[in-house]
Amino acid sequence: MSVQLSYFIKDLPLKHTFTIAHQSRDVQDTLIVRLEGAGFYGLGESTTNPFYGMTVENMSACLEAARPLVESGDWETPEELWEKGKEFFAYNPFAQCALDMAAWDLFAKQKGKKLYEYLELNPKDIPLTNFTIGIATVDKMVEKMKEVDWPIYKIKLGTADDLAIVRELRKHTDAVFRIDANCAWTADQAIRYSFELKDLGVEFMEQPLAKDDLEGMKRVYAESALPVMADESCIIESDVKKCQGLFHAINVKLVKAGGITPALRMIHEAKSLGMKTMVGCMTESSVGITAIAHIAPLLDYVDMDGAMLLAEDPAIGVDISPVGVTFPVGNGIGAKLKA
Repeated sequence: MSVQLSYFIKDLPLKHTFTIAHQSRDVQDTLIVRLEGAGFYGLGESTTNPFYGMTVENMSACLEAARPLVESGDWETPEELWEKGKEFFAYNPFAQCALDMAAWDLFAKQKGKKLYEYLELNPKDIPLTNFTIGIATVDKMVEKMKEVDWPIYKIKLGTADDLAIVRELRKHTDAVFRIDANCAWTADQAIRYSFELKDLGVEFMEQPLAKDDLEGMKRVYAESALPVMADESCIIESDVKKCQGLFHAINVKLVKAGGITPALRMIHEAKSLGMKTMVGCMTESSVGITAIAHIAPLLDYVDMDGAMLLAEDPAIGVDISPVGVTFPVGNGIGAKLKA
């Protein structure tokens, strides 16, 4: 079957400036891939990211290099395309993610099934996503929390007043808190903070230390009052095993891993090693977020609030509320671009 590849760039304006420990942004650029063949089409997505050096230009270059393979139709499944395409995406998993996601959407549509049905997953098993509160003044963080009344908040930290921020936010909600320091703390800070954070209703700490601080993470893993989750320390498949004994859980990002295909393998490997699993987002539109929802039944936790942070979403996809997830009509991943 011959396949036609196309792609284009969208600007995703955010409702609020989104700040974490190492960057701020008001607009997120995203690349959307479309694969068309045999009367069906599939959509995939990957955002750009300066922290990882992923740009519109280098993602586009990788897709162009892979175009002959993709359009030849010399592949039958998304896994086969992913393996054959590795040489084109060795240094750009973000671009490979967008292609892989589109391949899964197209493939499942051709099979006449929703992706979660093809994977034999039950949408009733999807855990509730958290809603992320980026770094800002305390008043602004409280305002964001009141704007979206949610049962679970992920609080971005990495300031000189992190404990004071959590203390103040706790005054305004009984929701579960998850803390993400994005590599900003030392081992001593993480261990010391963990005890008060536990008392403040925090469920776990995500990536408290720099990804290369292995000795520090050994201490935190052993001495923290809270479970710790890897993010920047767990990017690709080979990182999963390295996280054993340093983290209690891993957060897999589809864009950083290279798509759904490797993410599924990472999730199953982490489970086999006794770690809990989460899939997180990178402020994608409803194209990328809907893809996450399809594999979410496998997870212990999920962070798929990206489209909820947008002022304008160019796509229609999964609907997420505190009472559950509603998938769009249609097979495959099912997200559609607005006219």
